[in-house]
Order: sequence, then C-alpha cells, then structure tokens
Amino acid sequence: MSGSEERAVNQPAYGSPGPIEPNGEWTVQDRLRAQAVKNLKKKAEFRTHLVVYLLVNLLLVVIWLTVGISSGSWYPWFIFPMFGWGIGLGTHAWDAYKGESVSEAQIREEMRRITGG
Repeated sequence: MSGSEERAVNQPAYGSPGPIEPNGEWTVQDRLRAQAVKNLKKKAEFRTHLVVYLLVNLLLVVIWLTVGISSGSWYPWFIFPMFGWGIGLGTHAWDAYKGESVSEAQIREEMRRITGG
C-alpha cells in the first residue's frame, strides 16, 4: 500500500471523531468537532426543509387563487396542509436549533447505569 492510500484508509470520515487515543477514547476536540458537524448538518437539513415548505405552499396558494378566479370557489383549503406541515417544520426547527447537547457528566452517568456500576 502506498503512502497516500495508507493515509486515506487511516483518515476518519468527514464529521466522525478522529483516531482513538491509546486509552480507547476520542479526544475532547474530536468529540466537539463531531458534535459541531452533526449540529451544522441538522441546521442545513432544516433550511432545506423550510425552502421546500415555502415553495410547495406557495404553489398551493397559486392553485387556490387559480381555482378561485376560474370557479368562484374561495374556500381556503390550502391552510390545512400548511398548518399540518407547519407543525412538522416547527418540530424540525426545535430539533435543529434547540441546541441540546449531552454533557460529559450525563454520558458517564449513563455508562454507569448501563454497566450497573
């Protein structure tokens, strides 16, 4: 194996913690980086969700206007999918921006609970 192939094999995937320390754990810096990448991905996914929500609901309003003008039926049916999807969008925003992070103390307590010690 050449030197460049060896580096590619030993290099961690983007966003994953780096190499494991001799004590069997990742460094704090590596864990922080992994958490930061995870948070940034969640925020990017939310922004994509928001853009799709806005575009689709704009299309629904245009359909409603077109039907209203052509048939005279002005019942605002588009608010039902808008409201339902908006609830999902709100929960997605909560997950992406709430910023709940797990502390080292919580991790150690959970590990103690799992191992029974």
